[in-house]
Amino acid sequence: MPYFDAASGAPLHPVARQALLASLDEGWADPARLYKEGRRARLLLDAAREAAAEAVGCRPDELVFTPSGTAAVHSGIAGALAGRRRTGRHLIVSAVEHSSVLHAAEVHRDGGGTVTEVPVDRTGAVRPSEFAGALRPDTALACLQSANHEVGTLQPVAEAAEACRAAGVPLLVDAAQSLGWGPVEGGWSLLAASAHKWGGPSGVGLLAVRKGVRFAPQGPRDERESGRVPGFENLPAVVAAAASLRAVRAEAAQEAARLRELTDRIRARVPRLVPDVEVVGDPERRLPGVVTFSCLYVDGETVLHELDRAGFSVSSGSSCTSSTLTPSHVLRAMGVLSEGNVRVSLPPGTEEEDVERFFDVLPGVVAGVREKLGAPVSRSETVRQEPDEALVVDALGRRCPIPVIELAKVIGDVPVGGLVRVLADDEAARLDIPAWCEMRGQEYVGEQPADRGASYVVRRLS
Repeated sequence: MPYFDAASGAPLHPVARQALLASLDEGWADPARLYKEGRRARLLLDAAREAAAEAVGCRPDELVFTPSGTAAVHSGIAGALAGRRRTGRHLIVSAVEHSSVLHAAEVHRDGGGTVTEVPVDRTGAVRPSEFAGALRPDTALACLQSANHEVGTLQPVAEAAEACRAAGVPLLVDAAQSLGWGPVEGGWSLLAASAHKWGGPSGVGLLAVRKGVRFAPQGPRDERESGRVPGFENLPAVVAAAASLRAVRAEAAQEAARLRELTDRIRARVPRLVPDVEVVGDPERRLPGVVTFSCLYVDGETVLHELDRAGFSVSSGSSCTSSTLTPSHVLRAMGVLSEGNVRVSLPPGTEEEDVERFFDVLPGVVAGVREKLGAPVSRSETVRQEPDEALVVDALGRRCPIPVIELAKVIGDVPVGGLVRVLADDEAARLDIPAWCEMRGQEYVGEQPADRGASYVVRRLS
């Protein structure tokens, strides 16, 4: 069964498995003890730290291991903010950061701090000038991911780091998605990552803090991991994480070229095979194995279930696949279509034949879902005339993509220059109706208040 969700978690690398099993036998003792078993465990821990630091591009004594990538992010943000409390309490993040960063920002805001979210363009990238423009005299920390986890877009970390350096502000980089492909360029100050993203075991993260960065670890402290991460190290998992990071780096150049060719093929062929598709993310500055596209007139949850039944594991940022029933914050920030969103993230070793079979399966899956959702609805129930001669589609209480489907059905019923008002109370409509207008060459006039939900006004241009 082809697994196409490596951005969520890559399959365990064979080297990680070997290292994990070996260190279960050799690394079970306390590395803080001076007897033979403890010294052996300390040698394993030191070797793992040196290997990970080399891959990150920092000194071994600047790197600590954490229980997860999320823990690394939270510890890094909290420690950096506390260390620079005298400077101020202003935090900068991009609008498309991983939820772990945004959750930490929310806690900081609730505690009386201030947060600036830097917007992104339609490819999902921040503009270096806007990131630099957010810096203030009271800025304590800035955060910018190296690559986006949902659409694969690479961020201008080097430019952001230079702006932060000039302002005397440390930059924390979430490198979870990119570290397996290579070191993060630029003069960053803190870096966080997660082993299960590069084929290491779950439950291991790393946090690097450059010498000279003011950092005050929060919470109870003990003597382990430079006082930054309390508790007994999961040594077998740490050893496996470092071993797999070194292994994937050795394969990265060749594998990146191969996966990039496969994702280029997906980006080019999916819009030809499936009508009404928007491929999102930067076409050039992106991770090698990630490609994301959204399909009009389908709901992402059904598409994922049907692809799963056909043998393909993929992910989605659509609202109908999330517990919050709102579109992904990444897709919202980009202003792109969210309905029918599919993220394909290929793990190393993906076979070309699996991608070709995906092309065989996808058109039928999308067509089948559209057929199920596209049954005609009585005009008397959904459409009525207003005095201003605008056609009104009442989609209140109906989840996307239904409001967009109903809009598509009636747009031909108004003359060129005429208006359609879509009444909807699904949050996704705020994103998907403007995206539909751009894709279909119609004019999105804007959003107007309504008794329930909102009225989205569209003008027919063709």
